[in-house]
Amino acid sequence: MSKKAAKDSKRSATLQKVKEFKDNFKEEGDHLVQDVFPAKILELEELYQSMTMSCLADIHVDLNIPVPDPILFSNNASGDEPSGKKRKIENDNHNDVSGTPVMILPNGPAPSNKKLVVLAEKLKPLIRDLIDHANMMKMWIAFLIPKIEDGNNFGVSVQEETMGEARQVETEAATYLDQVSRYFISRAKLISKVAKYPHIEDYRQAVRELDEKEFVSLRLICCEVRNHYASLHDLVLKNIDKIKKPRSMNAENLLY
Repeated sequence: MSKKAAKDSKRSATLQKVKEFKDNFKEEGDHLVQDVFPAKILELEELYQSMTMSCLADIHVDLNIPVPDPILFSNNASGDEPSGKKRKIENDNHNDVSGTPVMILPNGPAPSNKKLVVLAEKLKPLIRDLIDHANMMKMWIAFLIPKIEDGNNFGVSVQEETMGEARQVETEAATYLDQVSRYFISRAKLISKVAKYPHIEDYRQAVRELDEKEFVSLRLICCEVRNHYASLHDLVLKNIDKIKKPRSMNAENLLY
């Protein structure tokens, strides 16, 4: 076999594999819309209904950071007033706002909010699935777009509109994962403040407020992911004919 024939044979095999890849993608896309999306909608709806606002009362956890006993200061043994220079140094030390150096927490580590961790671990796979499914939908529709021709492009515009919606969903879903990670960073910073300034109750209250805010945020994310699945499913089903065969109807009319 000549080099040219071997090269042509290799190219032909590669093109055949690419064609099989596209055909499989089209089948997967159809299965995605017809079967996977409805199942995801029901799964997310069930999770959303379980995350009622009444759960806020039970969302708080103990920080495991006790308030230390106050330090008692005694006067000097002679009972004399300290000198002006010494008094100035002591006042300067009292004005230090660096807080208490934390070498170790007396009762062990400050725990994460396990209830929110469990909810986040339930939602993260669903968010990642939405990102993957939105990406698959884009490619599915891209493979269904016909070759570029003059006129009769209404069906193609429907396909492009649906692709744009899937692209927007993919982008928004990625931000949900970022929101979850930012919560843990923010909470860790507040916990370090509680450890450094254990007598300041406002820092402890700030942790409780942050936990409540995160629960509401996770609940909203669950609702948004469900709505994205529902809206994409509804959009595709309403325009399924134009998406799968954007020019077939008009082409048939031209025969008469």
